[in-house]
Amino acid sequence: MPQGNKILLHVYYKQWMTLYKKGAVRVITYQKYLQTLKHVRMLVPKLKLNELNRKSYQELLNVYAQTHEKQTVLDFHHQLKAAILDALEEGLLTIDPTRKVVIKGTVTHQHKAKFLNQQQLTKLLAQLELGDDISWDYFFLLIAKTGLRFSEALGITPNDFDLTRLSLSINKTWDYKTSSGSFALTKNRASIRKVPVDWQVAMQFAQLIKDQPKDQPIFVKVGQQIYNATANDRLSRYCKRAGIPEISVHGLRHTHASLLLYAGVSIGSVARRLGHSNMNTTQRTYLHVIQELENQDTDKIMRYLTTLM
Repeated sequence: MPQGNKILLHVYYKQWMTLYKKGAVRVITYQKYLQTLKHVRMLVPKLKLNELNRKSYQELLNVYAQTHEKQTVLDFHHQLKAAILDALEEGLLTIDPTRKVVIKGTVTHQHKAKFLNQQQLTKLLAQLELGDDISWDYFFLLIAKTGLRFSEALGITPNDFDLTRLSLSINKTWDYKTSSGSFALTKNRASIRKVPVDWQVAMQFAQLIKDQPKDQPIFVKVGQQIYNATANDRLSRYCKRAGIPEISVHGLRHTHASLLLYAGVSIGSVARRLGHSNMNTTQRTYLHVIQELENQDTDKIMRYLTTLM
């Protein structure tokens, strides 16, 4: 890492991500760091680390936000901030230029719903065509019932099912974003877990996987190219047919977690089920649900206190 703070920002960022991120994160994740580097180099090619302050950093984000949506800007900020905070800790900066930053962004299209309520999910599941062969419909069912990530569900093999103990082992993913078409590592160590499944799902998949190769993925063939958009388009058609808000496959994961929280399951248990590295991720992602539940708890507390008089 550089010793002087007069190094260009994009040069420092490149050296930082090479030192701390290359080989430590998945290839697909590292590609995102490379994209951030590309934009920093393009937007502020001459900005030096010692010239970085709240004003120059906010200006950088504002320019980036002119052509990107708010969530993308937030992701860009988080990746760049990690390097900047390390520079601050190393004494290369005297202030935190990312403090009190304002995240902006464009609105280019209407987003799909983030999650469904229980009634809407029931209507959606009723649309699935669950026949004798494995299909996208069983894929949707599995994610709705387990909260798996898209790549985790693609990587499921018959060996991962423990039908006696009603559990599903998550220990790998399927690399669908590249042409390799092979198994890949999980997102993080916390993603390696056993997810309990209900007996209905266990019985359905017991029949589907009994004649399948034990160590091969059940939803994808080796060498087959899989597109997230294909699954999302199919799911959108089912949502329209059911008369409910359109949702993505990832939205099924959010739906699963939200319904568990509404059912009174603890944040810790939901975090472990989803494979989150810590509960802070769960709390940030489902803040809207948690706040609603806290409001309900306040009402319960007030009603209880009135009974004490």
